[in-house]
Amino acid sequence: MRVPQVNKRKILNDPVYGFISIPDGLLFDLIEHPWFQRLRRIKQLGLSHLVYPGALHTRFHHSLGAMYLMKRAILELQSKGHEISSSEALASYVAILLHDIGHGPYSHTLEHSIADGVSHEYLSKLLMVQLNQEFEGKLTEGIRIFDNTYPKAFLHKLVSSQLDMDRLDYLKRDSFFSGVSEGTVNYERIINMLDVVNDNLVVEAKGIYSVEKFIMARRLMYWQVYLHKTVLVAEHTLMHVLRRAKELRMQGNHLFATPALDYFLKQKVTKDLFLNDAEALRMFTLLDDFDIFTSMKVWTTHPDKVLSLLSRSIVNRRLFKIEMQSEPFDQEKIEQLRRRVMASWNLTAGEAANFVFSDSTSNYLYQLGSDNINILFKDGRVMDIAEASDQLNISLLSKPTTKYFLCYPKEVVV
Repeated sequence: MRVPQVNKRKILNDPVYGFISIPDGLLFDLIEHPWFQRLRRIKQLGLSHLVYPGALHTRFHHSLGAMYLMKRAILELQSKGHEISSSEALASYVAILLHDIGHGPYSHTLEHSIADGVSHEYLSKLLMVQLNQEFEGKLTEGIRIFDNTYPKAFLHKLVSSQLDMDRLDYLKRDSFFSGVSEGTVNYERIINMLDVVNDNLVVEAKGIYSVEKFIMARRLMYWQVYLHKTVLVAEHTLMHVLRRAKELRMQGNHLFATPALDYFLKQKVTKDLFLNDAEALRMFTLLDDFDIFTSMKVWTTHPDKVLSLLSRSIVNRRLFKIEMQSEPFDQEKIEQLRRRVMASWNLTAGEAANFVFSDSTSNYLYQLGSDNINILFKDGRVMDIAEASDQLNISLLSKPTTKYFLCYPKEVVV
């Protein structure tokens, strides 16, 4: 029986860029792989949809969009005489397509709750190595670009830098779906101005204002979307939900969870676990937003008061009050709030810490260092954007903005 051939040169309709194509059969096969399809079940913006109802797009959307921008960037650099072979172009598409394949459910929440020091970049690399074995070494060049061991460093900069295709796509896409227009960036202008000097990615001086807009858009998106105070309280509450669930499970308590989630709740999860136990990586590839939310829905009726109350807070969007300020909160105020929660809900001090918690969050407008955004002038000079810009203040660029926040139930009044 003749097996019909699959047309792998598919065209997809992307809401941000319009029709985009899959430029190679290898990329089609990677997209069709169950590990990549899992990204359909992981929201790009975690719990941000609790603030911006339209922000329900996925890591799958984002990865395809970043691949599209990478194709545009490669074509632009080739048109300017830079030697990028067809295999290098394909490897660059592989690197950007798979850059988020190791992302866990609900953005970075998993990294700060049931796993200990395991970043999504680390897991992406492990999964790419596994996929490379499955695809008989065809991803080797892409992996080298991903981890910056390929001789042409500028290709890695397109994947991971302060002006890469990842950031260009997520700013444009997150702005589109959240409806926050301040995040809109002129990605076409920036890509058209890309060039390479001494193996460094640069932007022609004609595009400097688009780069400035990009930097400011990123700052505004962080404080208006990614680090919005309601998003912060939701994500930190979810962390407390997962930590409590893990605490109960490791104590031997009965706890509903999907098999994939239960695997990570019942034991300590470290980098060594993924290196030494093949089952850990396999179970991770089965874990997505649905595992977390389905389990949390059941936990809303769990007899453990802490777990049930925290779960209801997320599931029913009954989020805690959050205060934000530029200085750390007074410890006495925090303790007073915890005592009120202990008295009101008959909790121990340790349990009350799940309902009254304080932390800080920081964001750089632009980080000075080896990973600069370089501007190329007509006379051949290359200058860091922080020096070249006549609009952005370098003293503000190099310093992080830090905000402190305090979360507690709205029923509690100090």
